[in-house]
Amino acid sequence: MDRPTSIGLLELNSVAIGIKACDVMLKAAFVKLLRATTICPGKYVIMVYGGVDAVSASVRDGRDAGGENVIDHLIIPNIHSSVIPAIAAVTEVQEVDAVGVIETFSAASAIVAGDLAAKAADVQLIEVRLANGLGGKSFVVLTGDVSAVQAAIAAGSAHPKEQGLFVQSVVIPSPHEELKDALL
Repeated sequence: MDRPTSIGLLELNSVAIGIKACDVMLKAAFVKLLRATTICPGKYVIMVYGGVDAVSASVRDGRDAGGENVIDHLIIPNIHSSVIPAIAAVTEVQEVDAVGVIETFSAASAIVAGDLAAKAADVQLIEVRLANGLGGKSFVVLTGDVSAVQAAIAAGSAHPKEQGLFVQSVVIPSPHEELKDALL
């Protein structure tokens, strides 16, 4: 598979139906599974990546299979290349300068926030944490110089604010060394 150009997410309020929808999504088109897991509070999330058409078909069929159990979904065509590693928590960040955090009420809104932030400024995504152990909330952590982090946080926060899913954001210009280590 070429570099993934699109990511799709389906969030359901039933674990059983979520597992069924995941199977349907993987059989619907040539996509790769990024994550299929329970998230708080008692929901199931499926993330796939691949070409735009394949991801669109996969999410469409998953939504049909999930029916009334579907809470949210998203498709991001031309996703920034740093988002998938940040979701998988495998980013390789060498140096932490200023730190920015965007906190949201849903997994989907955090992914969109991370994508928008990464596209808006010269920053590195450290992590996109999705709802596990967070009561359903999610967050994005990124780094770069102060002005880039400020621009990225502003851009990334816009969509969750419009959707009523924004919790909070911060920019920390000079984080303590121990905090830097904890974030990596």
